[in-house]
Amino acid sequence: MRYVLAAIPVLLKSLTVLVAVLVINFTLVRMAPGDPVSVLAGEAGASDQQFLDQLRKEFNLDQPVIVQLGSYLKSMASFDLGFSYRQQQPVWDLIADRLPATLILALPAFALSLILGVLLGVLASRYRGTWKDSAITAASLAFYATPIFWVGLMLVLIFSVYVPWFPPFGFEKMGSTLTGVSRWLDIAHHAFLPIVTLGAFNVALYTRMTRASMNEVQMADYVKTAWAKGLSSSRVVWVHQLRNAVLPVITLAGLQAGQLIGGSVLVETVFAWPGVGRLAFDALMQRDYQILLGVFFCTSVVVVVLNLLTDLLYVVVDPRMRGA
Repeated sequence: MRYVLAAIPVLLKSLTVLVAVLVINFTLVRMAPGDPVSVLAGEAGASDQQFLDQLRKEFNLDQPVIVQLGSYLKSMASFDLGFSYRQQQPVWDLIADRLPATLILALPAFALSLILGVLLGVLASRYRGTWKDSAITAASLAFYATPIFWVGLMLVLIFSVYVPWFPPFGFEKMGSTLTGVSRWLDIAHHAFLPIVTLGAFNVALYTRMTRASMNEVQMADYVKTAWAKGLSSSRVVWVHQLRNAVLPVITLAGLQAGQLIGGSVLVETVFAWPGVGRLAFDALMQRDYQILLGVFFCTSVVVVVLNLLTDLLYVVVDPRMRGA
């Protein structure tokens, strides 16, 4: 009961943050130049003012912005993301159709980048001052400073053009009739380069954070005591040192996990991957406000939920937090 009562303020804060994000997203989208009516009318070759006014009334764009905002928040309260008049489908259906493709990229990229980043950070800290530490630090700094789209383009150039090991774009082989395990292997083959591209930046980030955190706790009293007891170096590093050093990494991972969907916009565009990020990019180009706001809403929910899970994971990793 105590934990339930303690969770109520956290949930209220999360709800407040979510509402604030919805208002900011709506305001920024409405401030952008152009509207879906102009795009649709231009594509249809129609410029009649009566036709434009009719479309704006149909899209509810003839109302004051504050009225539009109220209608939008009311719809969000009932989890109604609206209807895309351009795609002629509910926004929920469009996002649900694209979400599995994005998760195929985001989940492996997150897991691999976190595991590899922590391992490299521990290795760099353990061999601090040696060539191994210098090599890992230089590589992580290079990937940290390199734009993600450039990494994707270089991987395509090397592993799809010069050495044709992986396909350069697409979700699966065009015209393929594969099913079952064969189809999933084909999808994994297409997803390899996008996953590496999406995770490269986070590997560098987790490596640097883990190394710095490991170096910080290296001189702590409990670590010195563990060495004085004659424990093996592996046990000292992986049990006593890493367990406390990983807490800042968990916080960073909770923040970065929610941003993977946002980062997938560039990756999915480079590799023509049919995910939520590509859907958001196309919606931006077409001024399809409902889809864009729907993607923003789903991304915001993911970030809030992941931050809550991060707080829970803190309690699991660090028993001292249970009494807080």
